[in-house]
Amino acid sequence: MTHTPSDQQVGPAVTFGLLAAWALHDAEELATVRRSLRRHVPVLRERFPQVSEAVWRRLESVDTREFAVAVELVGTLVAAASAVGRATGGRSAVYQTTLNAFGLHGLVHLAQAAAVRGHTPGSATSPVVVVPFTLWARARLRRAGALRPTRPRDLALGLALAGGAALASHAAAHRLLGGRSAT
Repeated sequence: MTHTPSDQQVGPAVTFGLLAAWALHDAEELATVRRSLRRHVPVLRERFPQVSEAVWRRLESVDTREFAVAVELVGTLVAAASAVGRATGGRSAVYQTTLNAFGLHGLVHLAQAAAVRGHTPGSATSPVVVVPFTLWARARLRRAGALRPTRPRDLALGLALAGGAALASHAAAHRLLGGRSAT
């Protein structure tokens, strides 16, 4: 019996693998965020004086509890997208957009590391987990006939989703913790 691409199954490694790859990546972020902000904000503040002082103060005030809550909130979204992906054999637009957002946000981490000329939270796992997993999962979806065509606007949507999720989760975490700062 010959198999066509659409006969191939998309297994849980592709769909729930997104959640696993995300968890590994965000564990690195959690472990390194505070030290990285302390080291890089003064350098970036000097390099980019046009950025509002309020932005720098907000970055300096991020504490590990607030960051952890924000990570948990994003994790809920990634878990939901992974579950929808599994239920639809990877065909869900929600799952594929989240997968694209994950991969693109890995490239953003690499750009951040280049901008500061060193490690930033997420930059160690981006080239070895985030980007390779995304490319592998997309290849598996393609072989199974489940990958939706990716247009430039889909990539823009993925980047917007990643950025929006990050901003919204941090704002929600700040609110949930009552704006308290306790590193």
